[in-house]
Amino acid sequence: MLWSLSKVVLFLAVVALLAFLGLHLSESGSDLRIWIFDQEFTLGPLMTIIAIAVLVGLVWLGLKLMGLLVACFHFLNGDETAVSRYFDRNRERRGYNALADGMIALASGEANLAMARAKTASKLLDRPELTTLLTAQAAEAAGDGKAATEAWKALLSDEQTRFVAVRGLLRQKLAEGDTEKALKLAERAFALKPRHAETQDILLKLQAGGGDWKGARNTLSEKLRSGELPRSLYRRRDALLALQEAKTVLDEGSSLEAREAAIEANKLSPDLIPAAAIAARALVEKGDRKSASRVLKKAWEAQPHPDLAAAFAAIEPEETPEARLKRFRLLLSRQPDHEESRLTEAELLLATEDFAGARKALGEIPDRHPTQRALALLAAIERGQGAPEPELRAILTRALNAPRGPQWCCDKCQAALEHWVPICPSCEGFDTLTWRDPDALHGAEPAGGTDLSPFILGNAADHARAIGKPEIEEAEIEETALPPQPAPIPAEPVPAAEPAPPPEPAAPDGQAKGVPTKAEPPPEFDEDLRPDEILRRAN
Repeated sequence: MLWSLSKVVLFLAVVALLAFLGLHLSESGSDLRIWIFDQEFTLGPLMTIIAIAVLVGLVWLGLKLMGLLVACFHFLNGDETAVSRYFDRNRERRGYNALADGMIALASGEANLAMARAKTASKLLDRPELTTLLTAQAAEAAGDGKAATEAWKALLSDEQTRFVAVRGLLRQKLAEGDTEKALKLAERAFALKPRHAETQDILLKLQAGGGDWKGARNTLSEKLRSGELPRSLYRRRDALLALQEAKTVLDEGSSLEAREAAIEANKLSPDLIPAAAIAARALVEKGDRKSASRVLKKAWEAQPHPDLAAAFAAIEPEETPEARLKRFRLLLSRQPDHEESRLTEAELLLATEDFAGARKALGEIPDRHPTQRALALLAAIERGQGAPEPELRAILTRALNAPRGPQWCCDKCQAALEHWVPICPSCEGFDTLTWRDPDALHGAEPAGGTDLSPFILGNAADHARAIGKPEIEEAEIEETALPPQPAPIPAEPVPAAEPAPPPEPAAPDGQAKGVPTKAEPPPEFDEDLRPDEILRRAN
Protein backbone atom coordinates (compact mmCIF):
# COMPACT_ATOMS: atom_id res chain seq x y z
CA MET A 1 0.00 0.00 0.00
CA LEU A 2 2.82 2.46 0.89
CA TRP A 3 4.81 1.53 -2.24
CA SER A 4 1.77 2.13 -4.50
CA LEU A 5 1.18 5.51 -2.89
CA SER A 6 4.87 6.40 -3.38
CA LYS A 7 4.70 5.56 -7.10
CA VAL A 8 1.58 7.72 -7.55
CA VAL A 9 3.27 10.65 -5.77
CA LEU A 10 6.44 10.23 -7.89
CA PHE A 11 4.42 10.17 -11.13
CA LEU A 12 2.54 13.34 -10.17
CA ALA A 13 5.84 15.03 -9.26
CA VAL A 14 7.41 14.19 -12.65
CA VAL A 15 4.33 15.42 -14.52
CA ALA A 16 4.35 18.62 -12.52
CA LEU A 17 8.08 19.17 -13.20
CA LEU A 18 7.67 18.65 -16.94
CA ALA A 19 4.71 21.00 -17.01
CA PHE A 20 6.72 23.63 -15.14
CA LEU A 21 9.69 23.31 -17.51
CA GLY A 22 7.45 23.51 -20.58
CA LEU A 23 5.71 26.63 -19.24
CA HIS A 24 9.05 28.22 -18.35
CA LEU A 25 10.46 27.60 -21.81
CA SER A 26 7.34 28.98 -23.48
CA GLU A 27 7.44 32.19 -21.47
CA SER A 28 11.18 32.77 -21.73
CA GLY A 29 11.19 32.46 -25.50
CA SER A 30 14.72 31.10 -25.37
CA ASP A 31 15.93 28.92 -28.21
CA LEU A 32 17.97 25.73 -28.01
CA ARG A 33 21.10 25.73 -30.18
CA ILE A 34 22.77 22.45 -31.09
CA TRP A 35 26.02 22.03 -33.04
CA ILE A 36 26.41 18.74 -34.90
CA PHE A 37 29.28 18.21 -37.38
CA ASP A 38 29.90 21.94 -37.73
CA GLN A 39 26.21 22.51 -38.28
CA GLU A 40 24.13 24.70 -35.99
CA PHE A 41 20.48 23.90 -35.28
CA THR A 42 18.22 26.31 -33.49
CA LEU A 43 15.11 24.80 -31.87
CA GLY A 44 12.28 26.63 -30.21
CA PRO A 45 10.73 25.39 -26.94
CA LEU A 46 8.06 23.26 -28.60
CA MET A 47 10.48 21.79 -31.11
CA THR A 48 12.88 20.98 -28.29
CA ILE A 49 10.23 18.89 -26.54
CA ILE A 50 9.38 17.09 -29.77
CA ALA A 51 13.05 16.42 -30.45
CA ILE A 52 13.52 14.91 -27.00
CA ALA A 53 10.52 12.59 -27.55
CA VAL A 54 11.89 11.51 -30.94
CA LEU A 55 15.27 10.89 -29.40
CA VAL A 56 13.77 8.63 -26.72
CA GLY A 57 11.89 6.71 -29.39
CA LEU A 58 15.03 6.23 -31.44
CA VAL A 59 16.90 4.93 -28.40
CA TRP A 60 14.09 2.40 -27.68
CA LEU A 61 14.05 1.28 -31.31
CA GLY A 62 17.82 0.95 -31.29
CA LEU A 63 17.68 -1.31 -28.26
CA LYS A 64 15.09 -3.51 -29.96
CA LEU A 65 17.19 -3.75 -33.12
CA MET A 66 20.22 -4.61 -31.04
CA GLY A 67 18.27 -7.42 -29.37
CA LEU A 68 17.20 -8.70 -32.79
CA LEU A 69 20.80 -8.64 -34.00
CA VAL A 70 21.89 -10.61 -30.92
CA ALA A 71 19.11 -13.19 -31.57
CA CYS A 72 20.22 -13.52 -35.22
CA PHE A 73 23.79 -14.00 -34.06
CA HIS A 74 22.73 -16.84 -31.73
CA PHE A 75 20.64 -18.36 -34.52
CA LEU A 76 23.64 -18.38 -36.86
CA ASN A 77 25.65 -20.07 -34.11
CA GLY A 78 23.22 -23.01 -33.97
CA ASP A 79 20.41 -21.89 -31.61
CA GLU A 80 17.40 -22.67 -33.82
CA THR A 81 14.84 -21.09 -31.48
CA ALA A 82 16.70 -17.85 -30.74
CA VAL A 83 14.76 -15.72 -33.26
CA SER A 84 11.37 -17.29 -32.39
CA ARG A 85 12.02 -16.71 -28.69
CA TYR A 86 12.77 -13.07 -29.43
CA PHE A 87 9.42 -12.55 -31.16
CA ASP A 88 7.51 -14.71 -28.63
CA ARG A 89 8.87 -12.92 -25.60
CA ASN A 90 6.21 -10.26 -25.63
CA ARG A 91 3.54 -12.87 -26.35
CA GLU A 92 4.63 -14.92 -23.35
CA ARG A 93 4.64 -11.88 -21.14
CA ARG A 94 1.04 -11.12 -22.06
CA GLY A 95 0.14 -14.78 -21.57
CA TYR A 96 1.62 -14.95 -18.09
CA ASN A 97 -0.12 -11.71 -17.21
CA ALA A 98 -3.43 -13.24 -18.30
CA LEU A 99 -2.67 -16.39 -16.32
CA ALA A 100 -1.91 -14.36 -13.19
CA ASP A 101 -5.11 -12.34 -13.64
CA GLY A 102 -7.08 -15.58 -13.98
CA MET A 103 -5.63 -17.04 -10.78
CA ILE A 104 -6.39 -13.86 -8.88
CA ALA A 105 -9.94 -13.81 -10.26
CA LEU A 106 -10.44 -17.46 -9.25
CA ALA A 107 -9.22 -16.75 -5.74
CA SER A 108 -11.57 -13.75 -5.59
CA GLY A 109 -14.58 -15.85 -6.56
CA GLU A 110 -14.96 -14.44 -10.08
CA ALA A 111 -15.19 -17.77 -11.89
CA ASN A 112 -16.40 -16.42 -15.24
CA LEU A 113 -13.60 -13.86 -15.39
CA ALA A 114 -11.10 -16.58 -14.50
CA MET A 115 -12.37 -18.76 -17.40
CA ALA A 116 -11.97 -15.84 -19.82
CA ARG A 117 -8.42 -15.14 -18.65
CA ALA A 118 -7.63 -18.86 -18.88
CA LYS A 119 -8.75 -18.94 -22.53
CA THR A 120 -6.57 -15.90 -23.28
CA ALA A 121 -3.59 -17.47 -21.56
CA SER A 122 -4.04 -20.75 -23.44
CA LYS A 123 -3.85 -18.86 -26.76
CA LEU A 124 -0.72 -16.95 -25.81
CA LEU A 125 1.18 -19.62 -23.88
CA ASP A 126 2.38 -23.08 -24.79
CA ARG A 127 1.89 -24.35 -21.22
CA PRO A 128 -1.24 -26.57 -21.29
CA GLU A 129 -0.51 -28.00 -17.82
CA LEU A 130 -1.04 -24.50 -16.41
CA THR A 131 -3.76 -23.07 -18.61
CA THR A 132 -5.86 -26.27 -18.68
CA LEU A 133 -5.59 -26.60 -14.92
CA LEU A 134 -6.85 -23.04 -14.49
CA THR A 135 -9.65 -23.74 -16.95
CA ALA A 136 -10.74 -26.86 -15.04
CA GLN A 137 -10.75 -25.11 -11.68
CA ALA A 138 -12.57 -22.08 -13.05
CA ALA A 139 -15.18 -24.28 -14.74
CA GLU A 140 -15.76 -26.14 -11.47
CA ALA A 141 -16.19 -22.86 -9.62
CA ALA A 142 -18.61 -21.62 -12.29
CA GLY A 143 -20.66 -24.81 -12.13
CA ASP A 144 -19.86 -25.89 -15.70
CA GLY A 145 -19.36 -29.60 -15.07
CA LYS A 146 -19.00 -30.55 -18.72
CA ALA A 147 -16.17 -28.08 -19.36
CA ALA A 148 -14.47 -29.10 -16.12
CA THR A 149 -14.64 -32.80 -17.04
CA GLU A 150 -13.13 -32.15 -20.48
CA ALA A 151 -10.33 -30.13 -18.91
CA TRP A 152 -9.54 -32.78 -16.29
CA LYS A 153 -9.52 -35.53 -18.92
CA ALA A 154 -7.12 -33.48 -21.03
CA LEU A 155 -4.71 -33.39 -18.09
CA LEU A 156 -4.71 -37.20 -17.77
CA SER A 157 -2.32 -37.58 -20.69
CA ASP A 158 0.46 -35.69 -18.92
CA GLU A 159 2.26 -37.67 -16.22
CA GLN A 160 3.00 -34.47 -14.33
CA THR A 161 -0.70 -33.58 -13.98
CA ARG A 162 -2.26 -37.07 -13.96
CA PHE A 163 -2.77 -37.21 -10.18
CA VAL A 164 -4.30 -33.73 -10.13
CA ALA A 165 -6.67 -34.74 -12.93
CA VAL A 166 -7.75 -37.92 -11.14
CA ARG A 167 -8.46 -35.94 -7.97
CA GLY A 168 -10.50 -33.43 -9.95
CA LEU A 169 -12.61 -36.16 -11.54
CA LEU A 170 -12.95 -37.82 -8.13
CA ARG A 171 -14.37 -34.64 -6.61
CA GLN A 172 -16.87 -34.41 -9.44
CA LYS A 173 -18.09 -37.98 -8.97
CA LEU A 174 -18.40 -37.48 -5.23
CA ALA A 175 -20.45 -34.34 -5.80
CA GLU A 176 -22.69 -36.25 -8.22
CA GLY A 177 -23.12 -39.12 -5.75
CA ASP A 178 -21.63 -41.70 -8.11
CA THR A 179 -19.79 -43.70 -5.43
CA GLU A 180 -19.00 -46.64 -7.73
CA LYS A 181 -16.91 -44.56 -10.16
CA ALA A 182 -15.60 -42.44 -7.29
CA LEU A 183 -14.21 -45.60 -5.65
CA LYS A 184 -12.36 -46.58 -8.83
CA LEU A 185 -10.91 -43.08 -9.16
CA ALA A 186 -9.90 -43.06 -5.50
CA GLU A 187 -8.11 -46.39 -5.96
CA ARG A 188 -6.30 -44.98 -9.00
CA ALA A 189 -5.29 -41.84 -7.11
CA PHE A 190 -4.14 -43.97 -4.18
CA ALA A 191 -1.98 -46.07 -6.54
CA LEU A 192 -0.37 -42.88 -7.89
CA LYS A 193 0.29 -41.36 -4.45
CA PRO A 194 -0.26 -43.83 -1.59
CA ARG A 195 0.87 -41.35 1.08
CA HIS A 196 -1.54 -38.58 0.11
CA ALA A 197 -3.63 -38.00 3.27
CA GLU A 198 -6.81 -36.71 1.62
CA THR A 199 -6.86 -39.57 -0.88
CA GLN A 200 -6.39 -42.07 1.95
CA ASP A 201 -9.36 -40.63 3.86
CA ILE A 202 -11.63 -40.60 0.80
CA LEU A 203 -10.69 -44.14 -0.19
CA LEU A 204 -11.16 -45.42 3.36
CA LYS A 205 -14.59 -43.82 3.56
CA LEU A 206 -15.69 -45.23 0.20
CA GLN A 207 -14.39 -48.72 0.97
CA ALA A 208 -16.10 -48.79 4.35
CA GLY A 209 -19.31 -47.43 2.87
CA GLY A 210 -19.26 -50.15 0.22
CA GLY A 211 -18.56 -52.96 2.68
CA ASP A 212 -15.01 -53.63 1.46
CA TRP A 213 -13.67 -54.12 4.99
CA LYS A 214 -10.50 -55.91 3.90
CA GLY A 215 -9.58 -53.13 1.51
CA ALA A 216 -10.38 -50.54 4.17
CA ARG A 217 -8.02 -52.28 6.59
CA ASN A 218 -5.23 -52.16 3.98
CA THR A 219 -5.82 -48.44 3.48
CA LEU A 220 -5.79 -47.91 7.24
CA SER A 221 -2.45 -49.72 7.44
CA GLU A 222 -1.02 -47.37 4.81
CA LYS A 223 -2.21 -44.39 6.88
CA LEU A 224 -0.28 -45.80 9.84
CA ARG A 225 2.88 -46.31 7.75
CA SER A 226 2.70 -42.78 6.36
CA GLY A 227 2.44 -41.31 9.86
CA GLU A 228 -1.06 -39.89 9.37
CA LEU A 229 -2.58 -41.94 12.21
CA PRO A 230 -1.43 -42.61 15.80
CA ARG A 231 -0.94 -46.26 16.61
CA SER A 232 -3.53 -46.26 19.40
CA LEU A 233 -6.20 -44.83 17.11
CA TYR A 234 -5.13 -47.22 14.36
CA ARG A 235 -5.65 -50.25 16.62
CA ARG A 236 -9.16 -49.13 17.56
CA ARG A 237 -10.23 -48.38 13.99
CA ASP A 238 -8.64 -51.56 12.70
CA ALA A 239 -10.68 -53.40 15.34
CA LEU A 240 -13.85 -51.69 14.07
CA LEU A 241 -13.13 -52.82 10.53
CA ALA A 242 -12.20 -56.33 11.69
CA LEU A 243 -15.50 -56.50 13.59
CA GLN A 244 -17.47 -55.57 10.49
CA GLU A 245 -15.45 -58.10 8.50
CA ALA A 246 -16.43 -60.72 11.07
CA LYS A 247 -20.10 -59.81 10.73
CA THR A 248 -19.85 -60.09 6.96
CA VAL A 249 -18.29 -63.52 7.20
CA LEU A 250 -20.99 -64.53 9.66
CA ASP A 251 -23.69 -63.41 7.22
CA GLU A 252 -22.09 -65.52 4.53
CA GLY A 253 -22.41 -68.56 6.76
CA SER A 254 -18.73 -69.28 7.41
CA SER A 255 -18.91 -69.64 11.20
CA LEU A 256 -15.25 -70.64 11.69
CA GLU A 257 -13.91 -67.60 9.87
CA ALA A 258 -16.45 -65.40 11.64
CA ARG A 259 -15.32 -66.67 15.03
CA GLU A 260 -11.66 -66.06 14.26
CA ALA A 261 -12.34 -62.57 12.87
CA ALA A 262 -14.46 -61.64 15.89
CA ILE A 263 -11.79 -62.84 18.31
CA GLU A 264 -9.17 -60.89 16.35
CA ALA A 265 -11.29 -57.72 16.57
CA ASN A 266 -11.55 -58.11 20.33
CA LYS A 267 -7.79 -58.59 20.66
CA LEU A 268 -7.18 -55.42 18.68
CA SER A 269 -9.46 -53.38 20.94
CA PRO A 270 -10.59 -55.20 24.12
CA ASP A 271 -12.75 -52.26 25.28
CA LEU A 272 -14.85 -52.20 22.08
CA ILE A 273 -18.30 -53.31 23.23
CA PRO A 274 -19.64 -54.89 19.98
CA ALA A 275 -16.35 -56.72 19.43
CA ALA A 276 -16.36 -58.10 22.98
CA ALA A 277 -19.98 -59.30 22.70
CA ILE A 278 -19.46 -61.04 19.35
CA ALA A 279 -16.10 -62.48 20.41
CA ALA A 280 -17.66 -63.90 23.57
CA ARG A 281 -20.40 -65.63 21.58
CA ALA A 282 -17.79 -66.96 19.17
CA LEU A 283 -15.78 -68.39 22.07
CA VAL A 284 -18.92 -69.99 23.50
CA GLU A 285 -19.52 -71.66 20.14
CA LYS A 286 -15.98 -73.02 20.34
CA GLY A 287 -16.73 -74.32 23.83
CA ASP A 288 -14.32 -71.93 25.56
CA ARG A 289 -16.70 -70.45 28.16
CA LYS A 290 -13.89 -69.39 30.46
CA SER A 291 -12.29 -67.18 27.81
CA ALA A 292 -15.69 -65.75 26.91
CA SER A 293 -16.24 -64.73 30.54
CA ARG A 294 -12.78 -63.17 30.70
CA VAL A 295 -13.41 -61.14 27.54
CA LEU A 296 -16.72 -59.77 28.84
CA LYS A 297 -15.33 -58.94 32.28
CA LYS A 298 -12.52 -56.93 30.73
CA ALA A 299 -14.95 -55.04 28.48
CA TRP A 300 -17.35 -54.47 31.40
CA GLU A 301 -14.50 -52.97 33.40
CA ALA A 302 -13.95 -50.45 30.59
CA GLN A 303 -17.67 -49.62 30.11
CA PRO A 304 -20.70 -51.58 31.38
CA HIS A 305 -23.27 -52.14 28.66
CA PRO A 306 -26.52 -54.19 28.30
CA ASP A 307 -25.10 -56.07 25.30
CA LEU A 308 -22.23 -57.30 27.46
CA ALA A 309 -24.67 -58.46 30.13
CA ALA A 310 -26.79 -60.28 27.53
CA ALA A 311 -23.68 -62.00 26.15
CA PHE A 312 -22.61 -62.93 29.69
CA ALA A 313 -26.03 -64.45 30.34
CA ALA A 314 -25.84 -66.42 27.08
CA ILE A 315 -22.79 -68.26 28.36
CA GLU A 316 -25.07 -70.34 30.62
CA PRO A 317 -28.58 -70.05 29.10
CA GLU A 318 -30.19 -72.82 31.17
CA GLU A 319 -29.09 -71.79 34.66
CA THR A 320 -31.53 -70.90 37.45
CA PRO A 321 -32.06 -67.23 38.49
CA GLU A 322 -30.15 -67.86 41.74
CA ALA A 323 -27.18 -69.39 39.91
CA ARG A 324 -27.24 -66.56 37.38
CA LEU A 325 -27.17 -63.94 40.14
CA LYS A 326 -24.21 -65.67 41.78
CA ARG A 327 -22.30 -65.85 38.50
CA PHE A 328 -23.07 -62.21 37.66
CA ARG A 329 -21.57 -61.02 40.95
CA LEU A 330 -18.09 -61.50 39.45
CA LEU A 331 -19.01 -59.34 36.48
CA LEU A 332 -20.77 -56.59 38.44
CA SER A 333 -17.92 -56.30 40.92
CA ARG A 334 -15.75 -54.79 38.16
CA GLN A 335 -17.90 -51.60 38.20
CA PRO A 336 -20.17 -51.87 41.26
CA ASP A 337 -21.21 -48.21 41.40
CA HIS A 338 -21.96 -47.77 37.71
CA GLU A 339 -25.63 -47.23 36.84
CA GLU A 340 -25.68 -50.14 34.40
CA SER A 341 -24.29 -52.49 37.07
CA ARG A 342 -26.96 -51.44 39.55
CA LEU A 343 -29.77 -51.80 37.04
CA THR A 344 -28.49 -55.22 36.02
CA GLU A 345 -28.27 -56.32 39.66
CA ALA A 346 -31.82 -55.10 40.29
CA GLU A 347 -33.10 -57.14 37.32
CA LEU A 348 -31.30 -60.25 38.54
CA LEU A 349 -32.70 -59.83 42.05
CA LEU A 350 -36.18 -59.39 40.61
CA ALA A 351 -35.84 -62.73 38.87
CA THR A 352 -35.17 -64.32 42.27
CA GLU A 353 -38.14 -62.36 43.75
CA ASP A 354 -35.85 -60.55 46.19
CA PHE A 355 -37.80 -57.28 45.95
CA ALA A 356 -36.13 -55.61 48.92
CA GLY A 357 -32.67 -56.34 47.51
CA ALA A 358 -33.73 -55.12 44.06
CA ARG A 359 -35.05 -51.87 45.59
CA LYS A 360 -31.75 -51.37 47.42
CA ALA A 361 -29.74 -52.01 44.25
CA LEU A 362 -31.93 -49.60 42.28
CA GLY A 363 -31.43 -46.86 44.86
CA GLU A 364 -32.11 -43.31 43.73
CA ILE A 365 -31.71 -44.03 40.00
CA PRO A 366 -35.47 -43.63 39.19
CA ASP A 367 -35.36 -40.11 40.67
CA ARG A 368 -31.88 -39.07 39.53
CA HIS A 369 -32.04 -40.56 36.02
CA PRO A 370 -35.65 -41.62 35.30
CA THR A 371 -35.53 -43.75 32.16
CA GLN A 372 -38.09 -46.25 30.87
CA ARG A 373 -35.93 -49.10 32.06
CA ALA A 374 -35.41 -47.74 35.58
CA LEU A 375 -39.10 -46.91 36.03
CA ALA A 376 -40.15 -50.32 34.69
CA LEU A 377 -37.92 -51.95 37.28
CA LEU A 378 -39.38 -49.73 39.99
CA ALA A 379 -42.91 -50.70 38.91
CA ALA A 380 -42.04 -54.40 39.06
CA ILE A 381 -40.51 -53.95 42.52
CA GLU A 382 -43.52 -52.01 43.83
CA ARG A 383 -45.90 -54.63 42.47
CA GLY A 384 -43.88 -57.38 44.12
CA GLN A 385 -43.97 -55.53 47.43
CA GLY A 386 -47.75 -55.07 47.22
CA ALA A 387 -47.90 -51.34 46.47
CA PRO A 388 -51.36 -49.76 45.95
CA GLU A 389 -52.70 -49.80 42.44
CA PRO A 390 -52.84 -45.95 41.99
CA GLU A 391 -49.18 -45.69 42.95
CA LEU A 392 -48.25 -48.39 40.47
CA ARG A 393 -50.26 -46.69 37.71
CA ALA A 394 -48.45 -43.43 38.40
CA ILE A 395 -45.07 -45.09 37.99
CA LEU A 396 -46.14 -46.72 34.73
CA THR A 397 -47.43 -43.37 33.46
CA ARG A 398 -44.02 -41.86 34.17
CA ALA A 399 -42.43 -44.78 32.32
CA LEU A 400 -44.54 -44.01 29.24
CA ASN A 401 -43.22 -40.45 29.06
CA ALA A 402 -39.66 -41.10 30.24
CA PRO A 403 -36.68 -41.09 27.88
CA ARG A 404 -35.24 -44.39 26.72
CA GLY A 405 -31.85 -43.78 28.33
CA PRO A 406 -28.39 -44.33 26.85
CA GLN A 407 -28.16 -45.28 23.17
CA TRP A 408 -25.58 -45.34 20.41
CA CYS A 409 -25.32 -41.63 19.54
CA CYS A 410 -23.21 -39.97 16.87
CA ASP A 411 -20.88 -37.32 18.27
CA LYS A 412 -20.90 -35.54 14.91
CA CYS A 413 -24.59 -35.26 13.95
CA GLN A 414 -26.18 -36.35 17.28
CA ALA A 415 -28.27 -39.08 15.62
CA ALA A 416 -29.35 -41.97 17.89
CA LEU A 417 -29.19 -45.52 16.54
CA GLU A 418 -30.54 -48.83 17.75
CA HIS A 419 -27.42 -50.83 16.89
CA TRP A 420 -23.76 -49.94 16.70
CA VAL A 421 -22.29 -49.40 13.22
CA PRO A 422 -18.80 -48.17 12.28
CA ILE A 423 -20.18 -45.47 9.94
CA CYS A 424 -23.05 -43.21 10.96
CA PRO A 425 -25.80 -43.53 8.32
CA SER A 426 -26.84 -39.89 8.84
CA CYS A 427 -23.56 -38.02 8.46
CA GLU A 428 -21.29 -40.86 7.23
CA GLY A 429 -18.86 -40.19 10.07
CA PHE A 430 -16.40 -43.01 10.78
CA ASP A 431 -16.03 -44.19 14.39
CA THR A 432 -18.29 -41.44 15.79
CA LEU A 433 -20.77 -43.51 17.85
CA THR A 434 -20.65 -43.48 21.65
CA TRP A 435 -22.97 -45.04 24.24
CA ARG A 436 -24.70 -42.13 25.99
CA ASP A 437 -27.98 -40.29 26.39
CA PRO A 438 -29.19 -38.59 23.17
CA ASP A 439 -28.66 -34.84 23.02
CA ALA A 440 -32.19 -33.38 22.97
CA LEU A 441 -30.83 -29.96 21.99
CA HIS A 442 -29.85 -31.36 18.58
CA GLY A 443 -33.15 -33.14 18.01
CA ALA A 444 -31.65 -36.61 18.11
CA GLU A 445 -34.20 -39.25 17.19
CA PRO A 446 -33.57 -42.60 18.85
CA ALA A 447 -34.11 -45.59 16.65
CA GLY A 448 -35.10 -47.88 19.49
CA GLY A 449 -33.76 -49.07 22.81
CA THR A 450 -31.73 -52.03 23.88
CA ASP A 451 -33.56 -55.05 25.28
CA LEU A 452 -34.23 -54.17 28.89
CA SER A 453 -33.56 -57.47 30.61
CA PRO A 454 -33.58 -60.60 28.49
CA PHE A 455 -30.98 -62.13 30.76
CA ILE A 456 -33.15 -62.22 33.91
CA LEU A 457 -35.38 -64.90 32.40
CA GLY A 458 -34.59 -68.48 33.05
CA ASN A 459 -34.55 -70.19 29.63
CA ALA A 460 -34.07 -69.61 25.93
CA ALA A 461 -37.82 -69.53 25.18
CA ASP A 462 -38.36 -66.68 27.67
CA HIS A 463 -35.33 -64.94 26.20
CA ALA A 464 -36.85 -65.14 22.69
CA ARG A 465 -40.14 -63.75 23.98
CA ALA A 466 -38.30 -60.91 25.72
CA ILE A 467 -36.67 -59.83 22.48
CA GLY A 468 -40.08 -59.24 20.93
CA LYS A 469 -41.69 -57.63 23.96
CA PRO A 470 -44.31 -54.95 23.17
CA GLU A 471 -44.37 -51.39 24.40
CA ILE A 472 -46.88 -50.34 27.07
CA GLU A 473 -50.31 -49.84 25.56
CA GLU A 474 -52.05 -46.64 26.58
CA ALA A 475 -55.25 -48.65 27.08
CA GLU A 476 -53.58 -50.57 29.92
CA ILE A 477 -53.32 -47.54 32.24
CA GLU A 478 -55.64 -44.73 33.25
CA GLU A 479 -55.11 -41.01 33.52
CA THR A 480 -53.54 -39.98 36.82
CA ALA A 481 -53.24 -36.72 38.70
CA LEU A 482 -49.54 -36.41 37.87
CA PRO A 483 -48.43 -33.29 35.99
CA PRO A 484 -48.01 -33.83 32.25
CA GLN A 485 -44.63 -35.15 31.16
CA PRO A 486 -42.90 -34.49 27.84
CA ALA A 487 -43.75 -37.08 25.19
CA PRO A 488 -41.03 -39.68 24.54
CA ILE A 489 -39.11 -39.65 21.31
CA PRO A 490 -40.50 -42.48 19.15
CA ALA A 491 -38.30 -45.37 18.20
CA GLU A 492 -38.99 -44.76 14.52
CA PRO A 493 -40.87 -42.09 12.55
CA VAL A 494 -44.60 -42.54 13.13
CA PRO A 495 -47.60 -40.38 12.26
CA ALA A 496 -48.82 -38.01 14.92
CA ALA A 497 -51.05 -39.66 17.48
CA GLU A 498 -54.70 -38.75 17.32
CA PRO A 499 -56.60 -37.73 20.47
CA ALA A 500 -57.62 -40.75 22.51
CA PRO A 501 -61.31 -41.64 22.06
CA PRO A 502 -63.61 -41.59 25.10
CA PRO A 503 -63.66 -44.81 27.10
CA GLU A 504 -66.09 -47.40 25.82
CA PRO A 505 -67.79 -50.22 27.65
CA ALA A 506 -65.72 -53.33 28.15
CA ALA A 507 -66.10 -56.18 25.71
CA PRO A 508 -67.90 -59.30 26.88
CA ASP A 509 -64.60 -61.09 27.50
CA GLY A 510 -63.42 -58.30 29.80
CA GLN A 511 -60.71 -56.91 27.51
CA ALA A 512 -60.40 -53.21 26.74
CA LYS A 513 -61.52 -52.29 23.25
CA GLY A 514 -58.62 -51.81 20.84
CA VAL A 515 -56.30 -54.29 22.55
CA PRO A 516 -55.45 -57.03 20.05
CA THR A 517 -56.80 -60.49 20.87
CA LYS A 518 -54.13 -63.09 21.68
CA ALA A 519 -54.23 -66.82 22.03
CA GLU A 520 -53.98 -66.40 25.83
CA PRO A 521 -55.53 -63.03 26.81
CA PRO A 522 -53.34 -61.10 29.28
CA PRO A 523 -54.83 -60.60 32.74
CA GLU A 524 -56.38 -57.29 33.67
CA PHE A 525 -54.18 -54.75 35.38
CA ASP A 526 -55.82 -55.30 38.77
CA GLU A 527 -55.02 -59.03 38.78
CA ASP A 528 -51.94 -60.54 40.35
CA LEU A 529 -49.03 -60.29 37.89
CA ARG A 530 -45.53 -61.68 38.15
CA PRO A 531 -42.81 -58.96 38.42
CA ASP A 532 -41.12 -60.11 35.24
CA GLU A 533 -44.46 -59.82 33.40
CA ILE A 534 -44.81 -56.19 34.58
CA LEU A 535 -41.24 -55.53 33.44
CA ARG A 536 -42.00 -57.14 30.07
CA ARG A 537 -45.07 -54.91 29.56
CA ALA A 538 -43.18 -51.77 30.55
CA ASN A 539 -40.61 -52.37 27.87
